[in-house]
Amino acid sequence: MGSVVIIGFRNLLQARRRTLLLGLAIATVAAMFLILRVVSGSVSERMIEAATTLSAGHVNIGGFFKSRRQASDPLVSERTKVRKLARESIPEATRIIDRHRAWGRLIGPEASINVGVYGIVPEDEERFFKSLRLAQEKEYKPGGSSEVKGNFADLAKPNSALIFAAQAKKLGVSVGDTITIVTEGGAKNTVDLSVVAITSDIGFLSNFNIFVPRQTVLDLYHLNPETTGVVMVYLPDAKGAEAAMARLRITLAQGGFALMDHDPNPFFMKFDKVMAEDWLGQRLDLTLWSDEISFIVWVTTALDLVGFFVVGVLLLIISSGIMNSMWMAVRERTKEIGTMRAIGAQQGYIVRLFVTEGVLLGLGAGLLGGVFGLALISLINQLKIPITSEGVRLFLMTNTLEFSVHPGQLVSTLVLFSLASGIASLYPAFRAARLRPVEALMHSK
Repeated sequence: MGSVVIIGFRNLLQARRRTLLLGLAIATVAAMFLILRVVSGSVSERMIEAATTLSAGHVNIGGFFKSRRQASDPLVSERTKVRKLARESIPEATRIIDRHRAWGRLIGPEASINVGVYGIVPEDEERFFKSLRLAQEKEYKPGGSSEVKGNFADLAKPNSALIFAAQAKKLGVSVGDTITIVTEGGAKNTVDLSVVAITSDIGFLSNFNIFVPRQTVLDLYHLNPETTGVVMVYLPDAKGAEAAMARLRITLAQGGFALMDHDPNPFFMKFDKVMAEDWLGQRLDLTLWSDEISFIVWVTTALDLVGFFVVGVLLLIISSGIMNSMWMAVRERTKEIGTMRAIGAQQGYIVRLFVTEGVLLGLGAGLLGGVFGLALISLINQLKIPITSEGVRLFLMTNTLEFSVHPGQLVSTLVLFSLASGIASLYPAFRAARLRPVEALMHSK
């Protein structure tokens, strides 16, 4: 096998011009593929981070309480028991917290916006606060300074609020100002909130959520302290969420709780469905983190599909070029092939020779393209280019162009382009192997 690799490498060097042109084309497509993989992967990672920071755990125990046929209150009763059963069912969980959920109209001096309101217990939210960064005043106030105002500790104060920079900019408020929340739905209750912290945006989801002390939501809706909106379970690895949810369903059912069928949609898209169902009392609704943001997961799916389509078309073009290049190599080396066949080389050896040449071309060009792609991504990360377009900022879920790279992305690029080049070399290789030694030796005469 070593001799085959050496001969294949030598043949590529002999046809330098053809190898260089074709290699550069493959390298360009490989760089595009790697960059698309990195962008898609980074968006997915930020989506998971944003979802599990703002609105969901890896596994979520929500539910609805129906006091009458047409009701659909997003409440979980017996909060303490539910948390206890969650801990027993998922001992590997790193954290289990609960938050109240509400919905209302947030009113400021310059505008009003609809927001989801999460009632939190600040001492339970260490991960939440570590994931956020207090915004500089200039992020939300025209002509503002670079000073960071407010702090997370003040969220323990009654009727305080944490909002995001885009919300503060639209409402026209700063730290210390007062905003008003008017609840939507059944009872129209109102409370004034003091803005104690404004954080930098973390993508699309931060436009629609604010955070207040849990007691504020309890007072606003006159709720029992043993109720909550959702119990969130965080795992060491999000990949284990589905298996953990399956175990949790069994535990909760054995604990006497009625469960809704799994519906992979966020809780706020289930109100009409629950209202139409004929049952009363409490039913729990278990979801994964991806279910709670299913309305935006299509973004990464669409990006992947577009990326694979573009790269697929380019790969077909490149494969055609590889086939033509290899066929030219076969034509140029017909006498050499005849000589090898005459001295005992088997057809399989000839096939391996040309396929190895194609694989080496794809591997080398893929590595070149991968290195170029990584260098470009590294440069972008170091420059920390600010994103001025709000649409792009919401899509990429970041305020600056910054992407995370994983070794597996480079490895998959090398494997894909090596295989593609090898497969494209098969037809010319089989044609070369089927040449009759006598005819091949007489080719140049």
